[in-house]
Amino acid sequence: MKIVRKLNKSFLDSIRIELPPKKVREKVARILADVESKGDDAILKYTERFDKVRLTARQMCVSEAEVAGAFQFVSKDFVSGLKRVIENVTGFYKKQLQKSWKAKGAYGSFVGEKITPLSRIGVYVPGGQSPLVSSVYMAVVPARVAGVREIFLATPPDREGRVNPNILVVASLLKVDKVFKVGGAQAVGGFAFGTRTIPKVDKIIGPGNQYVTEAKRQVFGLVDIDLLAGPSEVVIIANQYTPIEFVIADMKAQSEHVGGMAILLTTSKKLAREVRRRIPDVNGYIVVVRSLDEAVDLANKIAPEHLEILIKNPNPVAKKVVNAGAVFLGLYSPTALGDYFAGPSHILPTGGTARIYSGLSLDDFIKRVHLISYTKKALDEAKPIIKMLAEIEGMSAHLESVMRR
Repeated sequence: MKIVRKLNKSFLDSIRIELPPKKVREKVARILADVESKGDDAILKYTERFDKVRLTARQMCVSEAEVAGAFQFVSKDFVSGLKRVIENVTGFYKKQLQKSWKAKGAYGSFVGEKITPLSRIGVYVPGGQSPLVSSVYMAVVPARVAGVREIFLATPPDREGRVNPNILVVASLLKVDKVFKVGGAQAVGGFAFGTRTIPKVDKIIGPGNQYVTEAKRQVFGLVDIDLLAGPSEVVIIANQYTPIEFVIADMKAQSEHVGGMAILLTTSKKLAREVRRRIPDVNGYIVVVRSLDEAVDLANKIAPEHLEILIKNPNPVAKKVVNAGAVFLGLYSPTALGDYFAGPSHILPTGGTARIYSGLSLDDFIKRVHLISYTKKALDEAKPIIKMLAEIEGMSAHLESVMRR
């Protein structure tokens, strides 16, 4: 970790999301093509190749007995604590609920929107040595609140053909319709194309490695996706009064993510030097800035996934933030609070995409159907303008469809 006076354009470009290497794109394309043409057979082949376990099509779907058995491997505290977290996440997303609406116009006309939820989504949850249990409720709860009817989950099995029991318990408590023992790009392909065992979905949600992310990019358009996630990042704004232990703890926490990056923006040269001395191996940068205004301007250019304003009075700084996935205000709001407990989903834009994208919201699970209703008198009033525009565009049939009425 090094101290710098400013982050130049080459650095800012280096943390932006980019296409993965050509060999990754080509490998993913082959896997997706194979799944599209061969369905379950292809998925089982790749499960054996990548996850080192041989399954049948029937075994690919987690059984009710497996789900029931999972509860034996988790504590009562896990279940009760999870219910508290689910309440927090549910409460946050209920605030985002929207209703269909109509607005009356002249002569009995009206326009409006009908809000309808997606019918079916697929949630991807990484497995491995650190299964992302929190990603289950952070994706499923907003979908449930939005009214999605069917929710399916895919996660890679271990070498014994099992799914992490914590993931199964969360999925059970949230009434996920089915859980599939499938990981990687092949899971994305299964959700995108559909197979005999895995249903085709409307949208795919959830984080993953570069193969999963690239697979989501390649199927986008055939199905919707949440976002293209890169390595996780945090930007911390601190001054001379910020407890150094808080800064160090939060930067070390970020380093637990594969490829995770931590950037400290501070007005204190003393804090900068001490942080570098104590955690030299954390992936990231320390930038000494002249003022908190300069810090927030730089944070807006970085557009981080997580932004911590780690000072005693964060509100004046927070008002100037325009680009961030989530903002954590004050000394007692670490990023981990958002990762696990507070309520807003931790599925957030990374790699500078917070300039244009938001964190997961109910909008990700709904469609807006526009409504238009005109009476004859209202249409007659609109005819002169429609005639003018249709003639400019050369759309004679469009004009005729109006003038006939």
